[in-house]
Amino acid sequence: MRFNEKSIEYEKYLKSVKLRKIKVFIIQIVLLIGFFILWEVLADNNIISTFLFSKPSDIYKLFISYVSNGLLIKHIGISVYETVLGLVIGSTLGIIIAIMLWWSDTLAKILDPFLVVLNALPKTALAPIIIVWVGAGIEGIVVTAVAISIVITILSAYNYFRNMDEEKIKMLKSFGATKSQILFKLILPGNIGNLINLTKINIGMAWVGVIVGEFLVSRYGIGYLIVYGSQVFKLDVVMMGVFVLAVCAWGMYEVVNIVEKFYYYRQRKIKG
Repeated sequence: MRFNEKSIEYEKYLKSVKLRKIKVFIIQIVLLIGFFILWEVLADNNIISTFLFSKPSDIYKLFISYVSNGLLIKHIGISVYETVLGLVIGSTLGIIIAIMLWWSDTLAKILDPFLVVLNALPKTALAPIIIVWVGAGIEGIVVTAVAISIVITILSAYNYFRNMDEEKIKMLKSFGATKSQILFKLILPGNIGNLINLTKINIGMAWVGVIVGEFLVSRYGIGYLIVYGSQVFKLDVVMMGVFVLAVCAWGMYEVVNIVEKFYYYRQRKIKG
């Protein structure tokens, strides 16, 4: 009887969690729709300037025309490709370097001040130099994205590795575990969740690098659309580019989110 009562309470709890999520989602949608309606009304009544702010209906018409002629798909495809490439290279290299720092305390002490200075530097200001060094094509844009994300990846991942439970490390050492066994059996598996969260942060960093690179040299991509619109004073093009950028970034974030949920689902299944 007690078991049945517990299961009923648990089901009620799950239903309340689902209802809360649905409520939050509905409120988010209502706020978004309300924002666009307010924007449209203010623009139609000349309370805000359509020259400076455009309006949702004009942006939508422009969006449809860009989709119809295939230009928008091309711009999105190039920017997403550059961002994914920058994200993968930046995250992978950052984690590898963090592992090297965890492995060697001497190397960590040598590189620590340099990493702190690099982290403090405004990496976007280095974008023109990077593009001159690497080239004005996709390579320069991708390297810019990597440069923006790699330092924060190194520092964050290294801190995750260092803050692993010392008692667990001592226990493995007492059983004669080597450093590589500690790394692959404890440090990396124990930080999968942290590294997934770090990847979420790097999505934004990679997009910043790509957009800055496209501002400077590209003739295609979402960044090019935004800078082109601002140069010819077509604010509807700028706004469309910003909204498309937001949707693309959100889409990539959701993909990582799904991977994270699948990982935790597998973990729960293994444990119980």
